[in-house]
Amino acid sequence: MNSETYLDFCFIRKSSGNFAAEVDEMLSRLFKGVRLNWYLDEKIEDDMEIVVAEVKGMSKWQSEEETIAYIEEHAEETFWDTLQGYKMFIYPAKRGCGSCGTH
Repeated sequence: MNSETYLDFCFIRKSSGNFAAEVDEMLSRLFKGVRLNWYLDEKIEDDMEIVVAEVKGMSKWQSEEETIAYIEEHAEETFWDTLQGYKMFIYPAKRGCGSCGTH
């Protein structure tokens, strides 16, 4: 069963240009084959580039722990070097409505 998946990542690095495009490519490689889409919000403050990635869609992960394990196994070094924070919510599909006792 697929789960509704919501991930937010905050990436920060010293300003050198083109960071949002690099984050987009990094997420494309990380989530290749996973039915997720993302929106990137880029800001520059105090000579630092900040990209907030809002990721959502459907995945096979059933928990935040499973999602973290996948990311730890598949993320490249740049992901870890620039990641400053994250939040995630995974909502597994429930079987049945519960009114008749079936699952």
